[in-house]
Amino acid sequence: MKNANKIFADYPDVVSIDQLSTMLGISTKTAYKLVKSQEIKSITIGRTYKIPKIFVLDYLGIPY
Repeated sequence: MKNANKIFADYPDVVSIDQLSTMLGISTKTAYKLVKSQEIKSITIGRTYKIPKIFVLDYLGIPY
């Protein structure tokens, strides 16, 4: 858990698509594809995707 907290310490606990793309070093289009295909779990609020940081860690295979 210590390592997981340090990796994305500069990001909030729930991130947006733009923040997700920055975290992973990918385009926003690719980030949308990952979320829409449910490879990265997310929460939809209206038309906005919110991604809890633990789902990003899960996608990367990092224990939290």
